[in-house]
Amino acid sequence: MHRRILVAIIAGLGVAAAAQAAPPAGPAPTAQPFSSAITAQGFRAYDKAISSDYMDGRKPGTVGEQRATAWIVDQMKKIGLEPGNHGSWFQAVPTVSTTLENPGAIKLNVSEGGGTQSFDYGDQLVAMTRQAKPKVAIKHSDIVFVGYGVDAPAWQWNDYKGLDVKGKTVVVLVNDPGYASGDPKLFRGKTMTYYGRWTYKYEEAARQGAAMCLIVHTSDGAAGYPWTVVKNSWTGPQLSLPASEDSAPRLPVAGWLTRAAAQRLFAKAGLDFDKLAAAADQRGFKPVPLKVTASITLDSTIAHGETHNVLGMIKGSEHPDQVVVYSAHWDHFGENDKLKGDKIFNGAIDNGTGISTLLEIAKAFKAQQPAPKRSVLFLADTLEESGLLGSLYYTKHPVFPMDKTVADINMDMMIVIGRTKNLQIVGSGESQLEDMLKAALKRQGRYAIPDQTPADGFYFRSDHFSFARAGVPALMTQTGNDKVNGGTAVGTKELADFVAHRYHTPLDNFDPKWNFAGVADDAQALYEVGHELAGSNQWPEWYQDSEFRARREKMMSKM
Repeated sequence: MHRRILVAIIAGLGVAAAAQAAPPAGPAPTAQPFSSAITAQGFRAYDKAISSDYMDGRKPGTVGEQRATAWIVDQMKKIGLEPGNHGSWFQAVPTVSTTLENPGAIKLNVSEGGGTQSFDYGDQLVAMTRQAKPKVAIKHSDIVFVGYGVDAPAWQWNDYKGLDVKGKTVVVLVNDPGYASGDPKLFRGKTMTYYGRWTYKYEEAARQGAAMCLIVHTSDGAAGYPWTVVKNSWTGPQLSLPASEDSAPRLPVAGWLTRAAAQRLFAKAGLDFDKLAAAADQRGFKPVPLKVTASITLDSTIAHGETHNVLGMIKGSEHPDQVVVYSAHWDHFGENDKLKGDKIFNGAIDNGTGISTLLEIAKAFKAQQPAPKRSVLFLADTLEESGLLGSLYYTKHPVFPMDKTVADINMDMMIVIGRTKNLQIVGSGESQLEDMLKAALKRQGRYAIPDQTPADGFYFRSDHFSFARAGVPALMTQTGNDKVNGGTAVGTKELADFVAHRYHTPLDNFDPKWNFAGVADDAQALYEVGHELAGSNQWPEWYQDSEFRARREKMMSKM
């Protein structure tokens, strides 16, 4: 899953589950599968292969990519899919790679009067240029605390109002104002909006002309992941799309600070970080100059290359120009030679399970009779861990136009804990795809639960979001917490164990003792949603209050 992602998938699951409507009474799921082609045994074989050491952690642009994408194509051929990109299995995605030279020597120096305080890279700070320049030097840049760094007219909120930050360093808080305050009238309260994402905060700071933006990791809950995820994710080559393919504004320096580092920085300026952070939750907060300056130098190696989306398809029998898309990212973090012991990020859960689901569902579509009326595209995309860039590239260069794309159903990090009675809808409350999923789950004897950690903004954190931003209704789920054997207490504990100990580490390895029956159940439900869409003339819609509805309506009005 996307690098900044899912560490708090479970934080609060037990509390939230207790607060929701009671689940339907009854025994474990007993309904017949929607397709006999989807099996736990098939999952096991796929996940074991895609997450093996031979794949070398599946880092884009490496031998691991070559092996992983070749293997995916081979499986698609065996299933009987057609090449999905106008006769090709691949879609080339151009990349720019930025690798810090000697990151251990990088320091953020903060000066005030005659004294200088330094912050070390890794344990206190991470930073990277987003402009693909070999050398970036910020010298004595004035530091300003701008609260959440948000300019959101729809919410009558502008942290930059009347402020000139050109050439300055802005310090901002992660998440939205409503998170820390708990005020449901501020943005969406505890539910994160896109304004809470690090991607938005960097883009806005760049639009405002800042030289550097430092996001404060105020807590694991506010960020949605611990500092170790930030540190690991920013280690090694950082991949981006060329500016010609991604026009979002880019900062000379973008980085993160720990809460302790921010407290020390503010104390250097004679200020109390915690008090100012609390003040930033209130309407009318005014930016605060720190009366200290920041200096940092980044030397980087810049390289240009390409990585690849993998596409297979089944052509529709009646409406071949209309398509239902299933997506799952194949990429992960590769190998880190600086680690002791296991150096390979195998990504068996993230996202070996997603790729396994993609292939199992492809088997089901290929086996079904009659064949789907609409085309079905199976997109194994790249660069998810680099910011959803492979799926973004696809939506800008689609095989099927966006107004001919019925829906995207995305699979990312399906945690293997055995069979569950429920399934979590990520970002619940967006589109009619959720109604279709609930109906499929009911036929399985299961039930849906809403997004259990809305403060973490998971809907913005995997490849379905690229489709949503393009206007296409998009659905993603996460493993349920109500285990058939053990209930919510055991399910929540097992989900939390993965997040706490293996997520985005070399410990995300295939376990031969895993019980894949649960992910097979989940795949059955996701297949059924696409099966209904591909066999009908239905165009699912965004719910009335979804922020993505207007774009879809505009594009569909031209049909």
